[in-house]
Amino acid sequence: MSRIGRAPIALPTGVTFENKDNVITISGPLGKLSQTVDKSIDVVLEDGHILCKRHSDDKDHRALHGLYRALINNMVVGVTKGFEKSLIVNGVGYKVTLTGNNKLTLNIGFSHTIEVVAPEGITFAQPQPLEIVVKGIDRQLVGQQAAIIKAYKPVEPYHNYGIHYKDEVVIKKVGKRATK
Repeated sequence: MSRIGRAPIALPTGVTFENKDNVITISGPLGKLSQTVDKSIDVVLEDGHILCKRHSDDKDHRALHGLYRALINNMVVGVTKGFEKSLIVNGVGYKVTLTGNNKLTLNIGFSHTIEVVAPEGITFAQPQPLEIVVKGIDRQLVGQQAAIIKAYKPVEPYHNYGIHYKDEVVIKKVGKRATK
């Protein structure tokens, strides 16, 4: 069996689980998430734990077993704690402005400003002048929105100007050297 797929998911207090026609719905203090599950995977609630069981040992069923267990686990974590990604903006004259919780204005070296409006379920925060935090309950949506913001100005390797993740290691290249 799959090591990931067979691991039970503990259901914290205040979180509800519902399985109706292969649509899993998890509700918690931060919100509600739904996920459609393949018919070859059974998702059941036993003794306060969510278990994923597959019908056979086919290669496709084994792959789906771990996938859906991980997706359901991310839903449980999302509705209890939430997810966040931090981005750092680095460059001379670069500026980030946050309006409310859902609109970013980026001045990142272009002749125009870039405005990013948060989709539903995503909020932005700005703990420092050149740091952006993307928060939400859906892990995929948080990662996608952070990747969209990062793609506006990828880090260039000679001065490290651009947008990168806070925990990303950016390697600076050595520029040209004068020779005799």
